[in-house]
Amino acid sequence: MPNAIITGASRGLGRELAVALAARGWDLVVDARRPGPLRALADELGPRVTAVPGDVTDPEHRAALVAAAGRPDLLVNNAGGLGPSPLPPLATFPLDELRLLHEVNVVAPLALVQLALPHLADGAVIVNLSSDAAVQPYETWGGYGATKAALDQLTAVLGAEHPGLGVYAFDPGDMRTDMHQAAFPGEDISDRPEPASVVPSLLRLLDERPPSGRYTAARFSGVPA
Repeated sequence: MPNAIITGASRGLGRELAVALAARGWDLVVDARRPGPLRALADELGPRVTAVPGDVTDPEHRAALVAAAGRPDLLVNNAGGLGPSPLPPLATFPLDELRLLHEVNVVAPLALVQLALPHLADGAVIVNLSSDAAVQPYETWGGYGATKAALDQLTAVLGAEHPGLGVYAFDPGDMRTDMHQAAFPGEDISDRPEPASVVPSLLRLLDERPPSGRYTAARFSGVPA
């Protein structure tokens, strides 16, 4: 059976993807910083799901993920940070927070890819979670958007350097998640779609295996991107 590493799997899109892949018979190694919800997910999904709690910025934790996965067919870099809430404009963005955000959203995913590359199955897939903030100049989203733009470029270069792999930046669009709520504190975001509604698009990406590149969820849902 195929197996995957999914980071940030205790909630949101990471959790819903884990549920969907487990239903397809995948073996999974899942991570999150909160041990309780992560282990609850593993208990829910059964013995083929291995919970490895920890922080993706920790080198020892990344090594533990790769060791637990054996020879993964899929690596999903879903874990990430938003930065300060409410989101500040770039003129006042705390530089220490910006450095930390790059560590979480750019350095950690690349570091995990570097560790996993020698162990990936032939024709494996790497998915890095992107955002429309990587390509659109939304006010106050500059810090977060810059990290996702950097991750998009790393993804594109990895695809060029490893033509035998599928390497994708996947933009899920707005979702009703804790992170999105933190971006809009005190506002009602109930009009945003649930993360589960995005999973079919991501599964279709995995099934269709298009050329490496950047793709939106809308591209695989029949809605114009």
